[in-house]
Amino acid sequence: MTLLVAVHDLMKRPGQMREIQIDHAPEMGIGTSVVEVPAKSTVKISLRLESVHEGVLATGEVFAAAEAQCSRCLDPINLDVEVDFQELFAYSSSSDEDLVVLSEHIDLEQVLIDSIVLNLPFQPVCSKTCLGLCPECGIRLTQDLEHGHEKPVDPRFSALQDFANKEE
Repeated sequence: MTLLVAVHDLMKRPGQMREIQIDHAPEMGIGTSVVEVPAKSTVKISLRLESVHEGVLATGEVFAAAEAQCSRCLDPINLDVEVDFQELFAYSSSSDEDLVVLSEHIDLEQVLIDSIVLNLPFQPVCSKTCLGLCPECGIRLTQDLEHGHEKPVDPRFSALQDFANKEE
């Protein structure tokens, strides 16, 4: 589903400006498999539209809540997402990558997705002091700061270990 905003009142009227608030519920989650803004959750957009000679300048702030797993201890975490963006929607396109005004509307969906995804953490953590999990047994290291295991016997000396057990 696209996020279309009508701009017919701003077209070809440089200096005109309008501010709007949008509550959007994306059909699909926005993010990665590690951290994402879930589908159907509310994304609030505070948008300022300005008419300029080349097109319509969209400046906005996005507010959303993302869900993730701590990359160290795998606990679920919630993150507040606050993102600023500014994009020009041109009246005519000079390349395929330009954002354009189509049928007196601008489509903010790709701008929204790009803004959110680029500002999500690559490896989210529940806290800066999170120690993660023990690689051998999986216990949370923050629960037991003295946690440790005996060092494994070097396989080259395993025959000597058997010899020591026979002596006893």
